[in-house]
Amino acid sequence: MAAATTTGASAGGAGPARDAAALQEVMFVGNNWDGTADVIRSSGTFAKLGRINVIPDKQKRLTEIYTNPVKLIYFLGIRNGPGEGHDQFVDDMYSTPDGTAMVVSRPSFADVVSIDLATGDINWRFPVSGYRSDHMAVSPDGKRVAVSASTSNTVHVLDITTGKEAGSFKTGDKPHENVFTDGGKYLWNMAIGDVNTDTDAPWLDWTKGDRKITVVDAVTFKPVKVVDMRTRLDAFGRSDLNDAVRPVAFTPDETKLYFQVSFFNGFLEYDVAEDRITRIKTLPKNPDTSEDRTTWVNDSRHHGMSMSPRGDKLCVAGTMDDYATVVDRASLREGPLVPASKPYWATVSGDGKSCVISESGSDQVTAIDFATGKKTVSVAVGDHPQRVRVAHVPTDWTSP
Repeated sequence: MAAATTTGASAGGAGPARDAAALQEVMFVGNNWDGTADVIRSSGTFAKLGRINVIPDKQKRLTEIYTNPVKLIYFLGIRNGPGEGHDQFVDDMYSTPDGTAMVVSRPSFADVVSIDLATGDINWRFPVSGYRSDHMAVSPDGKRVAVSASTSNTVHVLDITTGKEAGSFKTGDKPHENVFTDGGKYLWNMAIGDVNTDTDAPWLDWTKGDRKITVVDAVTFKPVKVVDMRTRLDAFGRSDLNDAVRPVAFTPDETKLYFQVSFFNGFLEYDVAEDRITRIKTLPKNPDTSEDRTTWVNDSRHHGMSMSPRGDKLCVAGTMDDYATVVDRASLREGPLVPASKPYWATVSGDGKSCVISESGSDQVTAIDFATGKKTVSVAVGDHPQRVRVAHVPTDWTSP
């Protein structure tokens, strides 16, 4: 297993835990190509509060990579594949429970680091197995963070304060999104397969690898369930759809799972207890979007989903179709199509009233009102924003 290394301040960078009253709720916006994370208000104006450099050790990491031929091959592969010609410096981010640090996965550097929010120094660094880190998830108690190591088909689960590994488990090919369920008892991982190849024609689907959902016990990390959506899609009568599960959203009671798949403009509904797909929603295509699948970023057509706190509305990022929309969950009717430039992620505002999408094509985040389905505000951020997460920082926080 990989080991965490400590640099700068003591691991965790914290000292005594802060009282929750001394924290403010914010959002972290990861600017993937910049290697920065913007900190914005979590609701209302979503005004920018500051910016964090998440690659303060850039030169050291690059020296390691350029002096290791194997690491260099993967580094350049990330740049020319999922990075669309750019290095991927930040994928996912969470705050520690005491609000003193940001934990970040850095794909091009194949690691997870903890950044001290007061000084900007690295508290600890965990090199993942293989050569690329990806999506993360934080446990409901905030104490552990799971990270996908996409080239080794592994998920590592780390202590969020120390960076020490609590355990790991194997997945399908190219693990992607992670979600804790049942109060943190289980951890779901969605493996999406090889999305960076141009073998995108339906008859070449067999080249995309082993795509499945792996559900493990979050204490023992032993598998408790494996879901192969290929058989569920076939049983539902949609053998034409790809089975790579992309972003997902659970209902508040976790009885239903909504998920996107590669190449599809829409999403599906899966009944967890019945273990079957129950409904499908096809969303409008943009007539200006090329039908050449090889032009779609990482096999996405739509990438990004979130659900309102009451569970009555879904927000969908129509990535390659350049819009986002709010869908009524009962009727599956979509609301207005809100124009957006390559929206790449969707989350929920701190007050629960808005869906917040990252517009990676125009370097901004945009809030859409769940009630009306209309845009309320856009805020400029850094280069190629992707993941957006609710977080906490000290009430008196300023950029280091």
